[in-house]
Amino acid sequence: MTTPERLNILGICGSLRAASLNRGLLRAAIELAPPDMSITTYDDLALIPPYNGDHDGDQIPAVVSALNTAIQAADGILFVTPEYNYSVPGQLKNAIDWASRGGVQSPLRGKACAVMGTSPGVSGTMRMQHHLRQILVFTDSPVLTQPEVILPKAAERFDTNQNLTDASTRDLVARHLVAFSKWVRALQQR
Repeated sequence: MTTPERLNILGICGSLRAASLNRGLLRAAIELAPPDMSITTYDDLALIPPYNGDHDGDQIPAVVSALNTAIQAADGILFVTPEYNYSVPGQLKNAIDWASRGGVQSPLRGKACAVMGTSPGVSGTMRMQHHLRQILVFTDSPVLTQPEVILPKAAERFDTNQNLTDASTRDLVARHLVAFSKWVRALQQR
């Protein structure tokens, strides 16, 4: 039996904060990824200018072009993001707005996605995750539905350095990534 090639997953954290719990969750995902998966972090979200249709097409900013190239090269995208005002953080939504341009030529078109998030509150990131899934309908980006990684009460799961320490949560993240690997491979067979 041949070993499948490693999946190249692009990890995008929706928080711009250096000490973000969601950035810690993305680090944990990188650590817990199954052997057939490699997660590369996209770190230039803060550099993406506000979407402006006047700069679309031939005048696309270089940082947006680099984002599109990274998305295109990835087998899938792992969004790890907080919830702001019951929704997706503005800078992440802005990046998706840029990457969604081009209709069927969008690098997001048909790209397998997974979503994780944590927050100090009791609802985790459930509203944001629902809204992000709605946004990704436009680009026809299939999103893994189970198991969900919606982590409330983050203080009970992370240490003061934003390291995921809770064993059951680490197990959930690992199971999510195994399911995402299977999801990506199944979509590649279509």
